Amino acid sequence: MMRSRSVGRFGACLLLVAGGCRESVTSNPSETLLEPYALALPAHFPPFPHPVPSQAKADLGRLLFHDFRLSVDDARSCGICHEGKKGYTDGFVVAVGALGDAHTRNTLSLLNLAWRGPLTWVDPSLEDPVEQMQVPLFGRHPVEMGTDPSTLPDKLAGIDVYPPAFAAAWPDDPSPITMTHVEDALAAYELLIVAGNTPYDRYLLGEHEAMSADQKAGMELFYSERTGCGGCHGGLFFDRPATADGTPTSDRPEYLNTGLYNIDGAGGLPPNETGLHALTGDQEDMGRFRVPSLRGVAETGPWGHDGSYGALADIVDDYARGGRLLVGGPWPGDGRDSPWKDPRITGFSLSATEHAQLVAFLEALTDVEANARPFLQTPFCAEELDSGHLDCIPVEP
Repeated sequence: MMRSRSVGRFGACLLLVAGGCRESVTSNPSETLLEPYALALPAHFPPFPHPVPSQAKADLGRLLFHDFRLSVDDARSCGICHEGKKGYTDGFVVAVGALGDAHTRNTLSLLNLAWRGPLTWVDPSLEDPVEQMQVPLFGRHPVEMGTDPSTLPDKLAGIDVYPPAFAAAWPDDPSPITMTHVEDALAAYELLIVAGNTPYDRYLLGEHEAMSADQKAGMELFYSERTGCGGCHGGLFFDRPATADGTPTSDRPEYLNTGLYNIDGAGGLPPNETGLHALTGDQEDMGRFRVPSLRGVAETGPWGHDGSYGALADIVDDYARGGRLLVGGPWPGDGRDSPWKDPRITGFSLSATEHAQLVAFLEALTDVEANARPFLQTPFCAEELDSGHLDCIPVEP
């Protein structure tokens, strides 16, 4: 049996949650849609730091996040650059825009965005998800989505699914299809991408067999004084400065030079991306980038601010060495000798077994359930799906 979703049912059930399609439980479907999204945080997570959006707003954000028609070429969506199966990144070395322009930085994950604080590699001030979203939507140097804010509302108004979706999210607004509401809905959806059911999380909650013996040994190494990994990747989200055991010493991430480059023997970086230095002009900020979260790290490769790492094992090797050595190529140099490298990057020794155990622990930070939650999947499809699959909204190919 083949089926597709009728757009006219939006008010009654466009909601896709973990258990499938949830029909209205009140006599007035709009009342259900205006209730807060049923956010179920992991027991050990901190409180949600943002207002929980309504179900209708989250549903609308889901549509917009996965709709190719937001881009200048009708061929790219937010969900293309942030795929669940890739840890909500794109799998490219550096991001590629709608017009084929290559960016200078690797795409950061959206996992647990609500708790992340600064949202980019180099700008500590950019913490608001709506402000950050405006960069890929409207930026022109380079173009990412290439969205035209002057024409998008009218474009959405002409697509059958959107007028009732916006009306459900803002029932008191006679003209709800605005760019402000587009941005608000997108942010609401992105903040709901929560991942906290990794083997590591289950181990923390008392399921001692959730991690393998190698993963547990790798965890001990990660938090050991020898490697010092937990000193920079501390806290529940592995992105805060911390004591040796991973207890955060700050509620903000650091911006560090980890010895990736030293192209001139004086700590120089490739000129197209110099990190925090590009904002401040201070030489001591050369090569300093935000410490990224390690949640989902096994799926978010290639790694590094410029995607220049192709394997987690290579990253471990270079931290063990105390900095990366590049021989040949356009940017040769020994990052271990960079004068701007963080003094905590001193190197350490690992046996082959310990090396594999440390990588195994990093692999235990993946929440496969987050990538499979029905609500986080695209609601669109070019062809109708069998009844055993998620409902979908047919879209012209």
